[in-house]
Amino acid sequence: MENKTFTDKVRDIVRKIPKGKSMTYKQVATKAGNPKAARGVGAIMRSNYNRDIPCHRVVRSDGRLGSYNRGGTERKRELLTREGAL
Repeated sequence: MENKTFTDKVRDIVRKIPKGKSMTYKQVATKAGNPKAARGVGAIMRSNYNRDIPCHRVVRSDGRLGSYNRGGTERKRELLTREGAL
C-alpha cells in the first residue's frame, strides 16, 4: 500500500474538484487528514504550477477568494465566474 504525503493528498483532492464547484482550504485540509492544516493547503496551492490541478477552485472559509499565483484575485474570480462557481 502506498503512503501518500499530505501534499500528494491535497493535490489529488484539488485535482478532483469539478468545474462549477469549489472547496475551502479547510475542507481540503480535513479531507487530506489534517483539519488544522488550512494554511498548509494554501502553501501547497501557492507553489502549484500544474494546470491539471485547478488551484483556483480552493477558496477561503470567510467567503473571500484568497490569492492566485497565475494572475491574482481578479483572475481567480474570472475563472470561477466562467465555470459557474460564483
